[in-house]
Amino acid sequence: MAFQNRFHEETSAICGRAAALPVTFAGTVGLFKPAAGKPSGTAVLFLSPWGFEEMCTRKFWRILAEELSDAGIPSLRFDYIGTGDALDTGGSEGLSAWHETADAAADYLKSLSGCESVILVGQGLGGAIAVETGARLPGVAGIALLAPVTSGRLYLRELGFWSKMIDESLGLSDHGRSSEGVSVAGLVMPDAVAADLRRLDLMTCESFPAADSLVLTRPGRPTDSTLARKLTAVGVKVREEVYEGYDGLVSNPTTAEMPGHAGAVIIDWVRSVLARHADGPARKPISKSSAAPVRGDGFCETPLRFGGNDRLFGVLCQPDGPTTGATALLLTTAYDRSAGWARSSVTMARRLARHGIASLRFDTANVADSPPRPGAPDQVLYAESQLQDVADALQLLEDRDLLPAFVVGRCSGGYLAFQSALHDARCRGLVAANAPTFHWDPAQSVDMTLRGVPRSLATYRRKLLRRETLQRLISGRIDMAGAGRNVMTSLAGRLSHLCRPMLDLFPFLSREHAAIVDGFRTLGTRNVPVSLVYSAEDIGLEYARKHFGSERARLKNYPHLRVTVVSDADHNLTPPHAQDVYFKEIRLVALSIGGEHARVVATSEDDAVRPRGYAGFQAS
Repeated sequence: MAFQNRFHEETSAICGRAAALPVTFAGTVGLFKPAAGKPSGTAVLFLSPWGFEEMCTRKFWRILAEELSDAGIPSLRFDYIGTGDALDTGGSEGLSAWHETADAAADYLKSLSGCESVILVGQGLGGAIAVETGARLPGVAGIALLAPVTSGRLYLRELGFWSKMIDESLGLSDHGRSSEGVSVAGLVMPDAVAADLRRLDLMTCESFPAADSLVLTRPGRPTDSTLARKLTAVGVKVREEVYEGYDGLVSNPTTAEMPGHAGAVIIDWVRSVLARHADGPARKPISKSSAAPVRGDGFCETPLRFGGNDRLFGVLCQPDGPTTGATALLLTTAYDRSAGWARSSVTMARRLARHGIASLRFDTANVADSPPRPGAPDQVLYAESQLQDVADALQLLEDRDLLPAFVVGRCSGGYLAFQSALHDARCRGLVAANAPTFHWDPAQSVDMTLRGVPRSLATYRRKLLRRETLQRLISGRIDMAGAGRNVMTSLAGRLSHLCRPMLDLFPFLSREHAAIVDGFRTLGTRNVPVSLVYSAEDIGLEYARKHFGSERARLKNYPHLRVTVVSDADHNLTPPHAQDVYFKEIRLVALSIGGEHARVVATSEDDAVRPRGYAGFQAS
């Protein structure tokens, strides 16, 4: 099947495949995709970009690995130490720690595949790491540099601009933004890594560790082409192509568009390199059935596959000691990988484990590292097919005697958590953060909704008073039509809130309102504790007020429901104080379901944990 068609045929029969095989080594987690059929004598090692760009390319890496497997080419993708699902370090080692992880990955790939020859494929900062790794690694057949970082200083400046743009899109207030060193989308680059990057300059290279190279150049980035010419000058056979679809890939993980043409170019180039390395594996591959657990400070994590045909990838995080309370099922948000926005799910899982609470985080089908389900739509957000993914995760927990369990989700994950709690009695509790809705009309366009999510009126008021907003307004850099539609949407929500008492008396006037009220009442009848967490200016809070009202008396109709509002936080709950509130709510539900005392003794990490009960629309 031609690579460029893969992105339009995700529901075909060939996509009913297993997830890649999880492996662990050197304190990190990798995903090995063995060759399907007769293996080649060369394997591919993927070297990821950093931060926000890595989140956006996660699914692209998975699809590339599947296509390579179909062509008989094994591959390995992995997380650098201190990133993704890997163990954390102090960061004082700088880039050398990532180079060591890459070296260990290359050696392990050779053992797993039996191949002595490797091709390195790196994007962004991963391209520079590929060059460094290749210089120390024997048997490098080729190196692909996709939108490569050629100058560390220039890259750090770009990250600064990128950070401001993302913070602006998130609606973060000035004191909600990170002031630590280099940070993008809540991810902070260790100072030692940034210091090493300032000395990075690929243009000074006088040699290259491979005879073949592919360079995918970004439109408007002349340094990419300059690097290609430099490599040609030192005797490398270079194939230079435009990285079509790059901007659409890295703009946002939620709306990322897979670059089909670029993928086809990469596969074609790998095949051309393999034509000169046609021998089969030089040694017998390692037989690998499961990954060894990775142990850290107070936790033990096991990456695994589960579901029919091992189709889903996840990480089970358990306390390195006695277990207490219920198991948290941490759902993904939109198309973010299971590690979470700014590694928030990794951090949350390990923090819960240190308090005795187990968790499972995983990618639903067609998200990041989990292949799509046969017959399911390409757009899986708000689709019923995701309920089966949650059911499979609950079955895994049941098989491992880790019930009772409860579901946790943010944004679209909050919607999925609510629906899963309604559909599966094994969901004994629910924590939903900034859920934009609890009811989805199949007639709605998910894609249109994702690209035009309205903000709260409070957010628009605050932004309008800022000088930079006025400057953008005058210069025409603001989509006035889109902003106007969003303001009208928010005003309509406020109007419907005023009509809510009438909807309570005559629920048939709004099928949505009736379904939501019935759903929460059903959970109440089953004694399922529900905690809703909202950022103070999130559009989801206006949605909640529309259906439940803002007065304490109205919420008393739902004694199982807690609502907590967090000030100075964005939709992703990026600031540390917002994550603290989120953690406390998750822990509280876990302990109440698990039969622990509702009043929890505060620790040095928790200033206080409120007892179970009604919280109301109060700031936290």
